[in-house]
Amino acid sequence: MTPSLIAGCAWVLAACLIAPLPIRKQILPGTVLGLGGIALLFWIGAENGWLWTAVGLFAFGSLFRNGFKAIPALMRGEKLEIPDH
Repeated sequence: MTPSLIAGCAWVLAACLIAPLPIRKQILPGTVLGLGGIALLFWIGAENGWLWTAVGLFAFGSLFRNGFKAIPALMRGEKLEIPDH
């Protein structure tokens, strides 16, 4: 297994550790993971090719699907309600 795939597995584990946190406490670590995930996808692509990049992109999209749903709402100027718990 290449170093980029090992880092990808660690990224998934870190995302799974952050997921059960309350929404308000997920924002900062989720942002760091999101930005790091994009760089990680490029690294995986450079080392392993498009197939593994597609697998990584699927995992990235799956873990951040709610965040991706919020982006269009924010672009429309809608205020998002973030629950306290």
